[in-house]
Amino acid sequence: MNKIGIGALAACALACLPAPAFAAPPAATAASDTDAQAAAKAARMQWFADAKFGIFIHYGIYDVDGVEESWSFFDEKIPYADYMQQLKGFTAAHYDPQAWADLIKASGAKYAVLTSKHHDGVALWETKQGLNVVKDTPAHRDLVAPFVKALRKDGLKVGLYYSLIDWSSPDYPAFTKTRTRYEIKNDPARWNRFVVYYQSQLRDLMDRYNPDLYWFDGGWEHSAAEWHSRQTRDMIFAHNPNAIINSRLPGYGDYGTPEQGVPIRRPPDKYWELCMTINNSWGWQPQDHDFKTPYEIIRILSDTLGMGGNLLLDIGPRADGTIPQEEVSTLKEIGRWVRKNSQAIYGSRAGIPKDYYYGDSTLSKDGRTLYLFVTGRPNGPLLVKGLQNHVLAARVLGSDLPVKAHLSGKWSSTGAPGLLYIDVPDAALDPEVSVVALQLDGPIKLFHEDMKPITSN
Repeated sequence: MNKIGIGALAACALACLPAPAFAAPPAATAASDTDAQAAAKAARMQWFADAKFGIFIHYGIYDVDGVEESWSFFDEKIPYADYMQQLKGFTAAHYDPQAWADLIKASGAKYAVLTSKHHDGVALWETKQGLNVVKDTPAHRDLVAPFVKALRKDGLKVGLYYSLIDWSSPDYPAFTKTRTRYEIKNDPARWNRFVVYYQSQLRDLMDRYNPDLYWFDGGWEHSAAEWHSRQTRDMIFAHNPNAIINSRLPGYGDYGTPEQGVPIRRPPDKYWELCMTINNSWGWQPQDHDFKTPYEIIRILSDTLGMGGNLLLDIGPRADGTIPQEEVSTLKEIGRWVRKNSQAIYGSRAGIPKDYYYGDSTLSKDGRTLYLFVTGRPNGPLLVKGLQNHVLAARVLGSDLPVKAHLSGKWSSTGAPGLLYIDVPDAALDPEVSVVALQLDGPIKLFHEDMKPITSN
């Protein structure tokens, strides 16, 4: 069937949904409308832009045997039936959502994202349709509600991960990497039943928990038109105009989501978030002991901050709800460092290019304080090039020891500023990463012009 036919059937099937109590926003007709929309988005995104650090939690039936979440059966490493046997062992017997939230707060994170439903289709709340841990596992309770409540008690923003994919649904086309149930072009009505199904689940999720952030996944399998992404976004905004949506709702996200690898250059998105595992696995896998050290994660965080992004660090609890001690200890050490250096983290913006300072850096919102991240123990003074401001004061965050900053040389004929050297006392250095704050005489100004040959002395 051609695309026109599919679209017509899609419209017919989606007419079964309750009529939305909103109208689609009109297209911008003037520059002022675009400016107003940009200002509204900036206000909506402000807490996210200021937060800088969040915790991702992959929790589901895959933690019973410690297999790869959903992908283990999709990639046909184990049979689907064996994967689903884990439903019988998922107890959440020691699940303590308040302890989870308290640990997240202690880590210095400002928000958390919980997997409410992964690609396997097993939801952590009592859905009206599909598999869920309330009716299908010995846990027999909603695991999302108490965690949301605990996060809000601790003053943290609530993010819920939701997979658009549902490889267990009989109305979803894909089943495994070699087996499909049908093709949309051959059975568009069946696909539209799935769209109604997933949007109904989402509506239930938003009605129950009203998350601050929707972390979608799985959008790569279909187009924005097939997912009805615009309708999904409008449904979310009609319920909560201040909600934030990640980029994995195809065509309609608010921020970019690079995964696992730290970008070499700043991503093109104005807002972005790196999601990364604390070891090599998203969910709990007992054989994976390759945990990143606090130093490694702090380096990743400082690199991300320097490019104006957020870090969403993933942890994987066991099926009983306990969090491995290695993860607990690491989060607490990160929290110590974050609290000590909070001025350089929360509310900061991207720092200066590494042509000017060979390391990570951030700036205060007003641009009047430059924060230099220092790894290891320098063999000599730090060097900043091309800084046209005067430095009014220099200090190491968390230390009272004096820090000396002095300028060496100035090329008056070219306008290039001199070299700024900063002597940092060894005793002031942090065991992980140190941060030097430079208070400037005004918003930061950097020298950009090409150097020209000297024609006279």
